Amino acid sequence: MAVGAEKKLELHPVKGFRLGIASAGIKKPGRKDIVVMEIPVDATIAGVFTRNQFCAAPVLLAKKHLACGALPRYMLVNTGNANAGTGAAGLDAASACCAALAEKTRVDTESVLPFSTGVIGEPLPVAKVVSALDAALDNLDENHWLEAAQGIMTTDTRAKGHSVQIDHQGKLITITGISKGSGMIMPNMATMLGYIATDAIIDANLLQRLLSQVNEQTFNRITVDGDTSTNDACMLVATGQSGVELSDMEPALMDKFVAGLRDVMLELAQAIVKDGEGATKFVEVRVEKAASVDEALKVAYTIAHSPLVKTALFASDPNWGRILACVGRAGVSELDVDEVAIWLDDIAIVKQGGRADSYTEEQGQAVMNKDTILIRVSLNRGQVQESVWTTDLSHDYVKINAEYRS
Repeated sequence: MAVGAEKKLELHPVKGFRLGIASAGIKKPGRKDIVVMEIPVDATIAGVFTRNQFCAAPVLLAKKHLACGALPRYMLVNTGNANAGTGAAGLDAASACCAALAEKTRVDTESVLPFSTGVIGEPLPVAKVVSALDAALDNLDENHWLEAAQGIMTTDTRAKGHSVQIDHQGKLITITGISKGSGMIMPNMATMLGYIATDAIIDANLLQRLLSQVNEQTFNRITVDGDTSTNDACMLVATGQSGVELSDMEPALMDKFVAGLRDVMLELAQAIVKDGEGATKFVEVRVEKAASVDEALKVAYTIAHSPLVKTALFASDPNWGRILACVGRAGVSELDVDEVAIWLDDIAIVKQGGRADSYTEEQGQAVMNKDTILIRVSLNRGQVQESVWTTDLSHDYVKINAEYRS
């Protein structure tokens, strides 16, 4: 189940970036569950990773390989097994997979970045991963973005991808990305797994700055269930093969590129929410006129994480008192409740701290019957506005997660 009609993905190839897909049968025989991504020699790379302190072995190893100064040449992704909560044995397993790919491609082991997603606490079947590497390498192609998007799925019901092209003085810059995620979604850095590439020339420090900046506005503003995964990672690669260089010295080009990168990352982030486990509603919680980003997000996340609000959304029940209660308990210092206003889409439900005089249950019901809803809160104490995107909480979410390991 997912919210809204599935879009046909048109994913433009990025010059110099190749993707290969294969089946290792890690969890299900015949399933495409291995993705290898090849990075050209002169590329730059940036990454953001989960802040969960029980981060998975591949996260630890990928961060270590990036920090050692080796030139990243390959990213190796497996689904069906998270290789998290596996201790020293998990690190050895992730390292063995990197070493096997490195040997086959004649690069240093540190030039391979590993990523895993799936069930936590189970040993990674190294032999199965290694057995699929030749097939994945034989499959490498710049046009395999869609196949890779399908290959990194777990409980996802849809492949997630987006692509934009920017015309700069007759030259095209391409930005293409894919992501996966449906449950255990409250990124505290990035999405569950996300891979974005561009053919612009971008210095490594600038690339990291751009990824961190745009990530904060996109992947760090989504939540399905309030759970931050052990395996979250989002990578941005710049192959440099468009011949167009990005720098702070050209602010007009920089603005266009940042807008394009945000377009790609926001589309990927929102696609995760729309495909949230059991989701029937896609909901934006927008907090306006806050005094700070922190208090705006406090209010937005308190609403987005409330089981009572989320179940009311699932039931299409305009129980606005649950939203009002969330605003009051969000921890905003010295909140003047008489200044608070709340809307469902453009229907005023709360004014001056109480039910709006113009509100009727029929108006609220009409909004709640939709599958895309805006909950808008004005605190009337500043000029800051922030949005968080979330889902309802359905019977299917409970069923999916109750049966996840079966």
